[in-house]
Amino acid sequence: MRFPARAVVNLAAIRHNVATLAARTDAEFMAIVKADGYGHGAVETARAAIETGAQWIGIAQATEALTVVREVPVPRAFTWIYGQHEDLSPVVAAGIQIGVSTPSQAAQVAAAAAKAGTTARVHLKIDTGMARGGARIEDWDTLIHDVLARRELAPVAVWSHLARADEPELTTTAEQLELFERADTAATALGLGHHIRHLAASGGLMFHPATHLDLVRVGVAMYGLPPDGSDPRTHGLVPAMRLETEVFQTKHVPEGTPVSYGHTAVVGPTWLADIPLGYADGLPRQASNRTAVAVNGRTVPQVGRICMDQFVVDLGDIPAQAGDPVVLFGPDGPRAEDWARAADTINYTITTQLGRSVPRVYVDAPIEEGTWN
Repeated sequence: MRFPARAVVNLAAIRHNVATLAARTDAEFMAIVKADGYGHGAVETARAAIETGAQWIGIAQATEALTVVREVPVPRAFTWIYGQHEDLSPVVAAGIQIGVSTPSQAAQVAAAAAKAGTTARVHLKIDTGMARGGARIEDWDTLIHDVLARRELAPVAVWSHLARADEPELTTTAEQLELFERADTAATALGLGHHIRHLAASGGLMFHPATHLDLVRVGVAMYGLPPDGSDPRTHGLVPAMRLETEVFQTKHVPEGTPVSYGHTAVVGPTWLADIPLGYADGLPRQASNRTAVAVNGRTVPQVGRICMDQFVVDLGDIPAQAGDPVVLFGPDGPRAEDWARAADTINYTITTQLGRSVPRVYVDAPIEEGTWN
């Protein structure tokens, strides 16, 4: 038996997007495939990015990074999240470079390097305005001294994250860049040798050329989803995922028919279709009554509350049949961004939270006029 839905991932779109984005900068390109490639499949998207010239692969969780590098030969890999008491020696032994924000993390990575019998390459993170990972500027000197004193560590990079790069009209990114440059200058003065600098992710690459520095970390845009929620076509990008299913059941209902739990929608006379996907599969329940899908290529509204494993759409006076094709989002018609706006979230979450219950099917479909079939 097969699950009645699938997420079709076009690897040609991934390669197209990597090439398009890489052409915008002289910096090296790190393809971010964290969270299972933003729901697209980490191994498959990493392979496609490397085939297109990406020099680095970035994966947030160290356990996932180790899985990916065991499956895909990568030029260089970087990871930055790991448990405080985790044995990182397999990560170091695999040649994965590791982010370090505190002296305790430096000690942890140094112990892993000693156990692995090698030197760990580390990227030192400065907090320039996110208030999460990274050393604050007043703790920066302490981190630099600590790392430089450990012979098991080879500090090869200084890095940080931008907080509001997808809002180019603000001065926040320029302020973060200024603080980053201060920290980098201080690190060099304290004895940090030749190293690379990386600050920009998708938003920095697309909207802030000054932040490109030596390396850009490209995540969501690589999958054809602009970080500011704008139309991908205006940036030369192509969404790489199409979520599709089929009509499960149809029925004609009279005027005044309440729909789904809580009766939050009342419709009729009209044709309704039951669609076999729900929030257990990753659809955002908060998008109920605010989103739409394409049935037989025609966009129709979703009505009533989205349930655990199904939802209802209003077909109007044009009926459909069980088994007819349904597209929730993709390069044409409804987009992941449409679902994101309906759920008051960002496009990242729509593909990333798509459940593993939904099979991923990989294709190499040609890109034609900004779309694919």
